Amino acid sequence: MRVAMQGDCQVENITDRLRAALEETHLRAGILTVFIRHTTASVLIIEDEPGIRADTKAIWERLIPADPTWQHNERNVGEDNGHSHLRGQLQGHSLTIPFNDGTMVLGTWQQVVVLDFDTRARTRDVVLQIIGE
Repeated sequence: MRVAMQGDCQVENITDRLRAALEETHLRAGILTVFIRHTTASVLIIEDEPGIRADTKAIWERLIPADPTWQHNERNVGEDNGHSHLRGQLQGHSLTIPFNDGTMVLGTWQQVVVLDFDTRARTRDVVLQIIGE
């Protein structure tokens, strides 16, 4: 699946797209792996509401601020996204979600999102691998 993102800690909810992909398989039970093929973006589970979106951006800006002195920026002419790579490393690039009765086993408030840390717009590739019966 491809997801158009704007960077700057944009959050995009992909839960319905995952549900649709799982439904197409007609599998009843198993696991769904969600993997993002980029070093400056992550997939994660959040309660997707405006406050958590704002808090998510705020915590990453506090933990790993943009800084032109990150070595990635200094050693690579034109790069300004050293903080984006570091955020992606900490957050991680994949999730494994069990499913039963053809439905992801998510909690009431859990939603799957892509979080883009980069400094510019990019289209993100999200790989789904579904194993089940």
